[in-house]
Parts: sequence; structure tokens; C-alpha cells
Amino acid sequence: MQTKEKKSINYYMRSLHRDIGFFVIGLTIIYGLSGILLIYRETGFLKTEKHIEEKLNPNIPESELGMVLHMKNFEVTKTDGDIVYFQNGTYNQATGIANYSEKTLPDFFDKLNKLHKASSRSIVHWFTTLFGVSLLFLAISSFWMYKPKTKMFRRGIILAGSGFVLSIILLFL
Repeated sequence: MQTKEKKSINYYMRSLHRDIGFFVIGLTIIYGLSGILLIYRETGFLKTEKHIEEKLNPNIPESELGMVLHMKNFEVTKTDGDIVYFQNGTYNQATGIANYSEKTLPDFFDKLNKLHKASSRSIVHWFTTLFGVSLLFLAISSFWMYKPKTKMFRRGIILAGSGFVLSIILLFL
């Protein structure tokens, strides 16, 4: 009769690290791409202009118009009678019609960004939270890839410490 060999914590951590790593590869690529797009969100990179005509309530005060239209850095440039002019558009206070243009990403890339920016109100937040926890596990479990006291383990500690210090420095720039 053979006795089962007891497997070490290193064995289980390496196995989990491998399997979870393969599981999150697709989402990691999506998050990487959408993260790059988010860096350039204030530029015209990959964006096309889209004309929008929107029916709003009439007589919205100029001070609230930007919030109603969900526009950042909203600024009224002039008012001529019932027509309020703002960057890339107009709003007719009498009819409530707003005509403006905005630059948007193609639908696929817009969906990537919305996944990246998911809030707790979104149904996908459970999946994105699981992804974050998985990445945290992958980071921590990497310390079980090599046995302590080996050259590779010490190298890993030095690289991890360097990455941590660099991240702290970037926070203060």
C-alpha cells in the first residue's frame, strides 16, 4: 500500500497562480487596452465626432445646463435671445432643444472603457472586483514561485521592492 505524499504550500500556490493566471489573461488584455485608451481620453485619439440633438426641459438656467448635459468643463460662450451658445453647441431656452457635437470612441472601445470604469452600481462590478482580487492573489502568490534563500527569490524581492518604491514615487509626481 502506497502512502500519499503530502504536498507543500508552495505546490498549491504555484498551481493556483498558474491556473488563475491563465483564467485572467483575457481580462488583463482588455484592462490593459482600455487603460491605455483612458490615458488619452482627453485627446481625439480614435474618436469621431457625433452630432446630438436632445430635448431638454425649457428654461434650464445656464449654471445648471452643463450638469444636465453631462459635460465637463462646461462654459457658456454667449447668449443671444433664447439661444445659449456653448462649446460645440447651442441650447434653445424656449423649446428646450440642445444641439451639440461631441467626440466619442467607437462602440467597442467605449464598452471597454465602461468595463474599466465600472462602479458598484453596475452589475459587472462583481466580475471586476473578482478580477482585482485575482490580480492581488497573483501578485502575492508570486512569492511562492521560488524557495526562500534562493538567488531567484532574492531577485524577486528586489524587483518587487523596486516596483513598490517606484509606485510610491509616481504617486507624488
